[in-house]
Amino acid sequence: MPSFTLRPFNLSDSKSLAYHANNRKIWEFVRDVFPHPYTEEDAESFINYSIETKTEIIFAIDVDGSAVGAIGLHLKDDVYKLNGEIGYWLGVEYHGKGIITQAISQIVDIAFNEYNLLRVYAEVFSNNPASARVLEKNGFTLEATFKKSIIKDGKILDSMVFARLNKNTPSF
Repeated sequence: MPSFTLRPFNLSDSKSLAYHANNRKIWEFVRDVFPHPYTEEDAESFINYSIETKTEIIFAIDVDGSAVGAIGLHLKDDVYKLNGEIGYWLGVEYHGKGIITQAISQIVDIAFNEYNLLRVYAEVFSNNPASARVLEKNGFTLEATFKKSIIKDGKILDSMVFARLNKNTPSF
């Protein structure tokens, strides 16, 4: 497996981020807020958001000094304040190398150990079994399947929610 690090984004990542994000094979499995085509301007907007947001922790997945993907934790509030939703994507040339599996492990550790969350979850489109597999490798279990709940690229799909609970119940 190539070595990688999770680190904050900086504006100098915009070219690499746009290069790796501008791929239909990425876009097919993410929410429509993720543009396609993905331009350097889109990358700059996302990077600025990642720097300024107070409700999400967003990291670049860095291989050899280049941002080749992203992983984040959206912190919930109100009665859901012990929950965090993770989202991730990785440039296609890095698929199948174990990077995203390890990145998920790291973000879960951050969620449980630094943010004292009780539950972390991710939503996966039914046409993305690889994403479901990396979650299961990290101890996530399928909690629910929402039948015909999303539309992506003109296709009606199921949405699956995978979650993992913190073995150490946080104190309040």
